[in-house]
Amino acid sequence: MAHQKPGEPRNLRTSVKGPLMFSAFWAVLAFFAVLIFASGGSSRAPRFDLAFTGAGIAFIVTLVIAAMLSMSHKDNADHLGKGSGVNLSSKKSSGHGGYSARSEPQGPGVAPDSAPGGDSR
Repeated sequence: MAHQKPGEPRNLRTSVKGPLMFSAFWAVLAFFAVLIFASGGSSRAPRFDLAFTGAGIAFIVTLVIAAMLSMSHKDNADHLGKGSGVNLSSKKSSGHGGYSARSEPQGPGVAPDSAPGGDSR
């Protein structure tokens, strides 16, 4: 892994700011959701203990998920972005049903049920 020079922007994969902000957002959302719904109405005291517990759980779970997703990231091989590809010409592309839409006449050795649209099921 290459070392980062001072003043250079950090890679998204190596930066911790993104996953921390993502986890903090869900923790705050969970805090207010649990604070509102666990209280059971405006006549009762708010349940801050449950709200902090829910926020902590949401923060840890989303941080672990973000870490696992960043660890499982793998760049594509260089050869996948190069080459001519498949079916670049519309004349040679296969039709919707999987058979080729060629205007060539069928040879004498071709069975009649193998023609396009000739499903023998």
